[in-house]
Amino acid sequence: MQRTDKRNFDQLREISITPTFNIHAEGSALTKFGNTHVICNATIEKAIPRWMTDVKTGWVTAEYGMLPRSTNERMNREAQRGKQSGRTLEIQRLIGRSLRQVVDLKKLTGYTITVDCDVIQADGGTRTASINGAWIALNDTFTKMVNENKLVQNPLTSKVGAISVGIVDGEIVADLDYAKDSNAEVDLNLVLDEKFEILEIQGTAEGKPFSKDSLDSLFNIAKECVQEIFKIQN
Repeated sequence: MQRTDKRNFDQLREISITPTFNIHAEGSALTKFGNTHVICNATIEKAIPRWMTDVKTGWVTAEYGMLPRSTNERMNREAQRGKQSGRTLEIQRLIGRSLRQVVDLKKLTGYTITVDCDVIQADGGTRTASINGAWIALNDTFTKMVNENKLVQNPLTSKVGAISVGIVDGEIVADLDYAKDSNAEVDLNLVLDEKFEILEIQGTAEGKPFSKDSLDSLFNIAKECVQEIFKIQN
């Protein structure tokens, strides 16, 4: 199967990750998956959330947003509307959970790291692109903290790779752009660690149920894609 953008069914979009993109952030990355572009900035705070006061640990969290002209029509800023959408909250929680699962928070005691993921251009897969860039920003932040003697060692326990896969016109495809994502019969987002164990899985059948065999095939193609993402992260 060849797609309208000439990619094979199992082929990733052109990927570019530029670290230390922001001169002000402790860690940052400009992540490009085809025409989806996300800026990820990490910030260190010498504090932990109030609800963690009695816990000797640190915290990693994330925020996510789409800029007004990240899509083909201008959208209002969520701050102007007075609240975040359910989609925004769901995605930023996904990013935060994905990162925390590969961080030894006890080695981060007393610090909170916030990773801001801002979509400047969207063409499908913004949540997975955000996770891949956020890991780079987080790793650079921890490296800086070790170099500045704020941490004894990097608390990361694994890489994180995320990809969207799906079934379109009966065919399994990888790294869906918006044209394919919006017409997919099955849409699946997978977040994997270095052992290719699942950190997060989000999936839905848009048209009809899909089989366990299809799920296995989707996982296998996602694993191959994440292997490529890990090479790029390296």
